This record gives sequence, structure tokens and C-alpha cells, in this order.
Amino acid sequence: MRIGLGVFLLVVGAILGFAVRDNFNAVDLTMIGYICMGAGVLAIVLSLVLQGQRTNTTHREVVDRRDEGPPPAPRA
Repeated sequence: MRIGLGVFLLVVGAILGFAVRDNFNAVDLTMIGYICMGAGVLAIVLSLVLQGQRTNTTHREVVDRRDEGPPPAPRA
């Protein structure tokens, strides 16, 4: 999910940064596009780092055994 969000932000940022040439008085769409691309790259890198940490963890299984005397005698 995080990689998908990063790719989405990267694509939207590229569209805003390179393809949209509208000018508003208070909003610079090119700068918003660059910010979205930076956030997308950061999201992709963080998701890959977190995924790498998840695969390096080790799990240990603990089994409790209780021996209560000698085993029962076999039936004849």
C-alpha cells in the first residue's frame, strides 16, 4: 500500500510539475508538483526500508513439554 501511495504521489507530482502550466496568484502548481514528487520518492524509499526490516526478523517458537511420570504401559 505504501509503495502504491508513493507511485501515485510521484505521478501526480510529475503531472503538476511538468505538464500543467496554469498560473494562480496564490498557488504555484510547479512547486506543489515538486513537493509531491519528493514525498512520493520518500514514501517509496521508506516502504522499501520497512519491508527489508520485516524480512530480516527472526521468529522463535517456544514449546512447553510436561513429562508426568513414566509412560503408560502398552495394552496387550
